[in-house]
Amino acid sequence: MLTQEQLVDIHVLHRQGLSNREIARRLGISRNTVKNYLARPTVTPSYSAREARPTKLGPYEAYLRERIKAAEPDWIPATVLFREIEAQGYNGGMTQLRQYLSQFKKPEANDPVVRFETQPGEQLQVDFTNINRNRRRMKGFVATLSFSRATFVHFSERERQEDWLYGLEEAFAFFGGVTQHVLFDNAKTIMIERDAYGPGQHRWNQALLEFAKYYGFQPRACRPYRARTKGKVERFNSYLKNSFITPLAASLKQHGLRFDVSVANAHIGPWLEHVAHQRIHGTTGQKPQILLEQERFHLQPLPTKGHGRIVTSSASRPTPIESLQHPLSVYDSLLEGRL
Repeated sequence: MLTQEQLVDIHVLHRQGLSNREIARRLGISRNTVKNYLARPTVTPSYSAREARPTKLGPYEAYLRERIKAAEPDWIPATVLFREIEAQGYNGGMTQLRQYLSQFKKPEANDPVVRFETQPGEQLQVDFTNINRNRRRMKGFVATLSFSRATFVHFSERERQEDWLYGLEEAFAFFGGVTQHVLFDNAKTIMIERDAYGPGQHRWNQALLEFAKYYGFQPRACRPYRARTKGKVERFNSYLKNSFITPLAASLKQHGLRFDVSVANAHIGPWLEHVAHQRIHGTTGQKPQILLEQERFHLQPLPTKGHGRIVTSSASRPTPIESLQHPLSVYDSLLEGRL
């Protein structure tokens, strides 16, 4: 049977003045075939459906569909799903996986961002992100070093002044030092009045000022209606939800377990260390862990041990492992190979 491309060649060569014999010779077909198709110009060859060939991804397609359904209305990135099926034995490529997932993913609107780079040790961007899962709301304190893109995360039920200060204190301890500036959003819990003493000279909460003095950083605020000034931490918020929150919540849902603050805090540390900080960052082109090791040399030292810690509210402290719904080993076994 002729292909559609051969049919086009027959008509094109005929219009160019070639004889049926010459057309048949060039295309390797019979003269009668050429004659028949030229006599019926509206006839087009049809292709029979090919039997689908088995692919390396085939054994994992049911699992992928189940994961996609469990994550709805959110989306688990291909990189996360790749790690999950790779742990189950998949030895195919990422391209094949992305092509398969594309039929299930809804298109996203373009959101161009202008980025401003800073020197190592210069700036820490902090924010609280809202997380909604099954009618339950929780907060995620996110602190991202602007140079290395290394990030600290702590989850809580609320967003109070003590939650901000506790998050900052833990972030400085996590990074091993203090940046020159900390960039905040215009949160009412930490800023009393914007531009109170002139443009860019804000009236901060007294507790924050004492905290900043103790640790040795200058608080800064992003410009109103320009949340993208904090683009580095904003972009990580999206990555956090897609690559950590959604897969973890979907795994728990599939096994009838509840997603809450204590579970999230129990797993965020290993995920930051082994996944988030080991990925090749889309902007820097390097692993955040590698750049963090460089940036630590430029951070200001933490306050001396003799001064003690100034955040003492127990309400903000991490939930003990003993308060989890099940022993931590249950979650480790459940999520092995997924996070």
